[in-house]
Amino acid sequence: MCGILGMFCLGGIDPDQADFKRALSLLERRGPDDSGIWQDEHARLGHQRLAIVDLSPSGHQPMVSGNRRFVIVFNGEIYNHQELRARLNPHHGWRGTSDTETLLEAFRTWGAECLQHLNGMFAFAIWDKVERTMFLARDRMGVKPLYYSPEGGTFAFASRPGALAVALGNTTLDVNPEALRIYLELGYVPAPLSFHGSMRKVPPGHYVIANSRGVRVVRYWDFRSIAPDTAMSDRPEEDLVEELDALIRSAVKLRLMSDVPLGAFLSGGVDSAVVVAAMKAAGVERPKAFTIAFKEKKYDEVEAAAAIARDLGVEHVHETLDSDSLLDLLPTYIDQYDEPFSDSSAFPTMAVARLAHQHVTVALTGDGADELFGGYHYYPLISKLDAVTHWRASTKRLAGHLCSAIPLHRAKLLAGAVKCADTVELFHYLRSVSKDYPELVSEDILRTTSSSRSWFDQYAADFAMDLSGSETAMRLDAGFTLPDLFLQKVDIATMAYSLEARCPMTDYRLVEWAMRLPAHFKYRDGESKYLLKKVACRYLPKDRVYRPKMGFGVPIAQWLRGPLRDWAEALLYDETLMLRVPLSRERVRDLWQQYISGRRKAHPLLWSVLMLLCFVQKYQANQSLRVPSYREVA
Repeated sequence: MCGILGMFCLGGIDPDQADFKRALSLLERRGPDDSGIWQDEHARLGHQRLAIVDLSPSGHQPMVSGNRRFVIVFNGEIYNHQELRARLNPHHGWRGTSDTETLLEAFRTWGAECLQHLNGMFAFAIWDKVERTMFLARDRMGVKPLYYSPEGGTFAFASRPGALAVALGNTTLDVNPEALRIYLELGYVPAPLSFHGSMRKVPPGHYVIANSRGVRVVRYWDFRSIAPDTAMSDRPEEDLVEELDALIRSAVKLRLMSDVPLGAFLSGGVDSAVVVAAMKAAGVERPKAFTIAFKEKKYDEVEAAAAIARDLGVEHVHETLDSDSLLDLLPTYIDQYDEPFSDSSAFPTMAVARLAHQHVTVALTGDGADELFGGYHYYPLISKLDAVTHWRASTKRLAGHLCSAIPLHRAKLLAGAVKCADTVELFHYLRSVSKDYPELVSEDILRTTSSSRSWFDQYAADFAMDLSGSETAMRLDAGFTLPDLFLQKVDIATMAYSLEARCPMTDYRLVEWAMRLPAHFKYRDGESKYLLKKVACRYLPKDRVYRPKMGFGVPIAQWLRGPLRDWAEALLYDETLMLRVPLSRERVRDLWQQYISGRRKAHPLLWSVLMLLCFVQKYQANQSLRVPSYREVA
């Protein structure tokens, strides 16, 4: 796990490395063990290393190929690299044992086709000195982040947008207005958008080629068109349980590749429990499992996690947080999340990463299981409401009116849901942090940008035919929510403490298998993750497996009305700060008053606004966000 940075310019690289070195230093937490810069006349590459595999100088980056033609900087792990070494050339004179060297040789041998052979999480760049071409690639599911800027005659890239901005000498925050609008709808910015107007994200499963002919973005892997396999329904259920168990154990075993201590995050849920059980099955005798507890018992899973740890025979390490602990983490959060990011579960994720880093350098997580196997509460709701989307418009209006008349928050949310025209709009409504509240951005931005709904529509156009509503929702979550919200959260939170997180459930073999699995193996008779829980029952007592799902959150609604209220109001009523953002102050403050009075449960949207304001505070005083067509409102 590392931080990468680079640029190339056909007209020649500026010999002054000052901005580049400053930018590279911003990635030091991602890789504190080693640092390196390589350059020639047209390109410069930088690397911050977190040494995981081959701790010797043989793993140093930037790394030059044996034929001196290619230079690589690489963030991530290639879990099957030993197998690839045997296939590439068993008699090759390898300099060391790092997967970086294996990856470089794979690219030298196969070119872009090497991506089809990789099982791993990765973001890497390779400079071809002969063709004067920069090649970037991101792993299939988007575990590792990668940003690039194609503008201004210099192509540049980095693991994080903050480092990329410094490397390019950008002193003004140039905001993508569509990203701003979508952020206030979803709480995150989906690829290929970046909050920074001059930057893009490499989407999951894509590579980028940049040279004198321009910049080309190519998809090399896609799960969207994989159709559910009805023949799986005719097989004995126990065969499917065995097959899924074997896939998970294989994915976990590959991710035990490490020359440093390794453990796992453990909540009270099924996903992380199955991962820890697979670690034990792979021969890890007593792995350390890490949990964050809360003094607020409604959110606390430490007792359930401790029981699972006892059942599995693992060492359980936990730490208890309260609201003061959250505030202690806020400066690190603002510093490390260099795009606005509203998932408040980032705070306990940072806390468990900080805890784990005291004991290990690598931690396995259960991320990805909910999206693949139907774990979220709104999947059955979408299935039930999917038929409603086909009602006549007049009937839906009447149903919405009747629901709105009920003086309950849930009823008003249901009123918005029954008005949705199709499954994608329904998913968008349920996943949105803004729901039916009026848009907070300026009218200029609304006129010149598209909603995130249009991005979902475009993405879903390539889905397999005749998917159920819940299957459509799971694929949208796997394509957007998982990489751009949850995996982003885990990557930044763990890298803030120089900890490598590995996500076995994102193994592409497991993803492809899950796409073929019919929906009734994911949700059945009121039970989510139906088949995955059958796997879990092989390792745990049933009462551990079938306990209610809690999720990895924080009591943010409670805190905003209590210990964080003064902090929030200081931001929302700071006139100088609010003048710097293209938001309606009137609508933002009306939302706050509705929330404080108890008339509306609006904490997800308010937290998004607060995180946006904190982000703006990082920049120079009195400097507005530069947004096309911006004008102050209300």
